[in-house]
Amino acid sequence: MELGEPDASGRRRPVVKENSEFLIDADCVIMALGTSPNPLIKSTTDGLETQSWGGIIADDTGLTSRKGVYAGGDAVTGAATVILAMGAGKNAAEAIDRYISSKNA
Repeated sequence: MELGEPDASGRRRPVVKENSEFLIDADCVIMALGTSPNPLIKSTTDGLETQSWGGIIADDTGLTSRKGVYAGGDAVTGAATVILAMGAGKNAAEAIDRYISSKNA
């Protein structure tokens, strides 16, 4: 998608960008969609502590109540600012890297 020309309200709406599809080989994909966590996470993940609104409870590194399970972004901060979500995601990514690296040492 790309932003089209402004409409009558001045808003630029997304339009399909032809021939922009591509494939990426990946061993792992981390979904990052929306501004709140999937409501099924709370009921299907034993031992995962969540906020009353469904947000995942995590410490400053993104570690949740389950060993080796990290969360970041809007799933932790809620629909806050992009900067807060990015910061939480970055902290979780760094902690995940440390956790995986310690397992391989």
